[in-house]
Amino acid sequence: MPALFQPRLVNGPFEDPGLFIPLQFERRALLFDLGDLSRLPPRDLLKISHVFVTHTHMDHFIGFDQLLRRILGREKDLFLYGPTGFIGNVEGKLAGYSWDLVDRFTCRLELHLTEVLPDRLLRRSYSCGDGFAACDPIVAHAFNGRLHAEPAAEVTAALLQHSVPCLGLALAERFHVNIVKTGLEALGLHPGPWLMRFKHTLYAGTDPDAEFEIEPGGKGAERKFGLRTLVEKIARITPGQKIAYITDVGDSFANREAIVKLAKDSDHLFIEAAFLHRERDRAAATHHLTARQAGELAALARARHFTLFHFSPRYEGREAQFVQEAREAYQETLARIGKDYKA
Repeated sequence: MPALFQPRLVNGPFEDPGLFIPLQFERRALLFDLGDLSRLPPRDLLKISHVFVTHTHMDHFIGFDQLLRRILGREKDLFLYGPTGFIGNVEGKLAGYSWDLVDRFTCRLELHLTEVLPDRLLRRSYSCGDGFAACDPIVAHAFNGRLHAEPAAEVTAALLQHSVPCLGLALAERFHVNIVKTGLEALGLHPGPWLMRFKHTLYAGTDPDAEFEIEPGGKGAERKFGLRTLVEKIARITPGQKIAYITDVGDSFANREAIVKLAKDSDHLFIEAAFLHRERDRAAATHHLTARQAGELAALARARHFTLFHFSPRYEGREAQFVQEAREAYQETLARIGKDYKA
């Protein structure tokens, strides 16, 4: 079965950061960072339901206007998350426009903002029909590392330090449900929308002794199975997929510790590498990572694969040097800690 997450960087390694993550079979997507979104076609922008912004420097946040323009006049709830000051940053964006025409829209569009602080989450919602005036006062909730949870997956965050507070992000699938084709055939069943409902039933932790009803795709009567029996016949449960995303952080002890914990055992780590290691003093001064440091962190987190991005423009045309430096550091670090994964 295809992986649930299909992540891809929105832009090239020298351009604005952004990770677009479609959810298989759901016609929905998550987005990590809001850099320039010009390369995402309208159909992809309209799939986005949740946006997680690491910090609001322009190259990570300028795409907010592009996304908002695309969804205006549509029936939609858009959830956005960001670090300290995020609610004020978005309110500033919204205040920059006149909204006197939005009363013509018949569809309901609402923005739901979450600001991530070390010890709590601040939440507030805004309605397009009211000119994006705040619907309610800011409400505080406890923060335990989790930003968003749904039956199949959750997004967690670590508070990291750039020149400003910055979020590290991880998206983890609880477990993966693989459908066994031969099992379907043995039961005389055919793939269809019921398979997604079947998976959601498993993610919800439904009693294995409960009955599960399958609607026929064409002619025929509805069929019922015991959930436990159906799982044994058509499902193979495997560990879930994990994606981690790290950008704009300095190589401090605190950042390293938090990054390794957040990205631990990730299937794919997307990690910035602004400089080659010979310019590590410049990287430290600007609170960025070198390619070597990125490779070391990928190994320390036991990431199975990693992708570098967010290179300084000064290295245009020298991408291969970044990859080589990071891979050498990755292999050297794995050898030192005694764990042999291949990136």
